[in-house]
Amino acid sequence: MNYTIQQLIYLIALDYYGNFSRAAESCFVSQPTLSMQIKKLENDLGVSIVDRSKQPLVFTGVGKRILEQAKASMSELKLIDDVISESKGMVSGELHVGIIPTLAPYLVPLFIGAFLKKFSSVKLKLTEYKTEEIIDRLHSDKLDVGILSTPLGESGISEEPIFYEKLLSYSDPEMTARFGNRVTIDQILSSKLWVLSEGNCFRNQTFNLCSLDQTAYKSFDFEYESGSIETLIRLVDKEGGTTIIPELALDTLTLEQIDRVKFIEQTNPVREISIVRRRKGLKSQMIKALRDEIRLALPKSVIDNDQQKQVVAL
Repeated sequence: MNYTIQQLIYLIALDYYGNFSRAAESCFVSQPTLSMQIKKLENDLGVSIVDRSKQPLVFTGVGKRILEQAKASMSELKLIDDVISESKGMVSGELHVGIIPTLAPYLVPLFIGAFLKKFSSVKLKLTEYKTEEIIDRLHSDKLDVGILSTPLGESGISEEPIFYEKLLSYSDPEMTARFGNRVTIDQILSSKLWVLSEGNCFRNQTFNLCSLDQTAYKSFDFEYESGSIETLIRLVDKEGGTTIIPELALDTLTLEQIDRVKFIEQTNPVREISIVRRRKGLKSQMIKALRDEIRLALPKSVIDNDQQKQVVAL
């Protein structure tokens, strides 16, 4: 079959941007040039790849299959650059990373400065996405790697644990005074429980930790759902009750607030944080450098959690 690498690049750009104008701009060519090359590809292959009668444009059935093969082929070609860089001991290139919002505010400030200073040849793009969005973007090659809570059990996605982070309770002063350094699940549920909104994996972990049915929770008269852990902490401070926070959030609390943090049960549960990617080997030098810098930046108390195996499911 007669097609070029450049035509495959145009095809992938058209899928990513959804129209010819933005796709052409991203490829630094004129719209007529990109449109003509896509049309030539269709003529050479003898099939219709894009349905131009619909807005926004959509790929035909066979077009979707061709697109997936184009993405797979380009991923394989990118491995050549990775092999060359690795052979020269270089850590350079673009790395697009997705990270979950319940982790980003606490983890990114720990390592970002040192990473950019040490690896100045890496163009790092970090974006916050929910877990499902990261998975979708990995499958569509819109992200190189994700940093999120695992295990996922997602077909085609590899997981490499980086660290284990304790899940802790944060309560109002009354609960703090009533209970000791540790609290039980029953004690947590004896007052208002503030949780994250739907779509956050940390929400699922909170419900699983408390063995609490999400449907039953909706019938509680104190139901309120927030998009951020910081908001939940402020709600506890103002309105009372309890919420679950990740261990790395401790660095953002005042000394007075830290006094309200308690371990949960006798064996404190953890969440597993991993680097996830779709294709092993691609940009491996940069990903290894990212993992190593994250590990170096973590507090010793978090590193010591590596032996903890009571991981709360998503």
